[in-house]
Amino acid sequence: MHSYPYTITISSEKGGVGKTTLATNLAIYLKAMREDLPVTIFSFDNHFTIDKMFELQKRGENSKDVHSLLMAEKAAAVVETGQYGVNYIRSSTELGDIHEKFKGPMTLTRMLAESGISGIIIIDTRPDLNILTQNALYAADRVLIPVKDLPSLENCKNIFALFDQRGIDKKSLALIPCLIDERIKFEGIFKDQKTLLRAIAVNRGYRCLDSFISKSPKVESLNTNPDGKIYPILTHARGTDVHGQFMEISRDVLRSVDATEETRACLYSRWLQEKEANKKESYLARLEGLTERCLICGGVLAEQPDDRSFYFETSDRSSRGFLHGNCVSKMLCSTLYGLHDNDPAFDSARALVADKVTRGVSLLLPRINFDNCQLDYRQFNMSGELILQKNVAMPGFDAGIFNGVNDRLYLLLNEALAGFEGALRKESWLSVYPVDPGNPEAVLHEESYKMIHKLQKHFATTLKQTIL
Repeated sequence: MHSYPYTITISSEKGGVGKTTLATNLAIYLKAMREDLPVTIFSFDNHFTIDKMFELQKRGENSKDVHSLLMAEKAAAVVETGQYGVNYIRSSTELGDIHEKFKGPMTLTRMLAESGISGIIIIDTRPDLNILTQNALYAADRVLIPVKDLPSLENCKNIFALFDQRGIDKKSLALIPCLIDERIKFEGIFKDQKTLLRAIAVNRGYRCLDSFISKSPKVESLNTNPDGKIYPILTHARGTDVHGQFMEISRDVLRSVDATEETRACLYSRWLQEKEANKKESYLARLEGLTERCLICGGVLAEQPDDRSFYFETSDRSSRGFLHGNCVSKMLCSTLYGLHDNDPAFDSARALVADKVTRGVSLLLPRINFDNCQLDYRQFNMSGELILQKNVAMPGFDAGIFNGVNDRLYLLLNEALAGFEGALRKESWLSVYPVDPGNPEAVLHEESYKMIHKLQKHFATTLKQTIL
């Protein structure tokens, strides 16, 4: 069974609130309290504290890092087992080029859902709300926001506003007072820092943990010392209040992990699967609606599968299917140049038409009046820009008379656009798209068909404006 991670994001726009200390030590405490639970940590910041804390061997030239993960490297290649049994991904200073890739808010959620990483993931973010931080927030089952004073509490509103903008439930967000100096006392009902911060947070509608982390000279010395190393609170500050506070926070996190039936990564993966299933159903429905024959030559496409080089669709989608490339080029050669098959210039003209028609979309709009039958032929590039327009007379079309030149055109129009009692459907038209003859059905895949749908809407708008 696929295992999905429970993701914890540590985030604050204010620097110096103990964010990284919280992230790294929480990882160590969680692993110590539940040894069989994988714990993985990585950072979007570039201070390399995580590397210094967990690195067992020096970084090699070909070492993978968080940049590699974000560029779709397999998680197995980037996750390393570090000290204290905690898995970690090396930090990177080269995340600037990632932002274009992460325009979507759920990109990281998808990556984590597909990563194969299990257990708990802890993400340490930068002190800003760039696109990577936003992705980490949206991917989280739980967001811990360290606050130590009123300015850091004030900055919280931006994170809550992001969730409101995206319509995401804010129950995953929780403030945690950090670096609280318990020597500071106030008069009145708010007797100390943590009580004051909690009261203000609750008044603003923010959820705040009962736990807090004290300011401790002993803990501060673990990050700044003559050894130049970073030591964990679990092993080097057992006698401090902070040690007990981290125990309490870790227990609270583990209770949340145990109570979570489906993590964000799991839910997103299920949504992706449902989306893919819907795409497949839509694709199959489009396949079922295709005509069985090439409407120009009448050949059964299943019996003559080669040269299915064009896809056609009518404006009302009532008729759709593939056309043989040779049939389309011959039809347009006769239509645009008025040539019979046996005319000396036919082959050279057909080659010219065949080259041009594969570069854009052909739109065929018959205009049938009492005394006049014409074809409004237009050719567009794949961006929907008009590159050719020509009106072509269709003598005898309304009477059902073939004239030897436009026979293929008349067959296509009658087969594709015929309505009640053989008359063409009013104001209907059809468009012809070039496709890969080696895999013509690919045009009906979701992304390709979106482009066709967009162009069809554009043509409809263009023709409506022309008529008006």
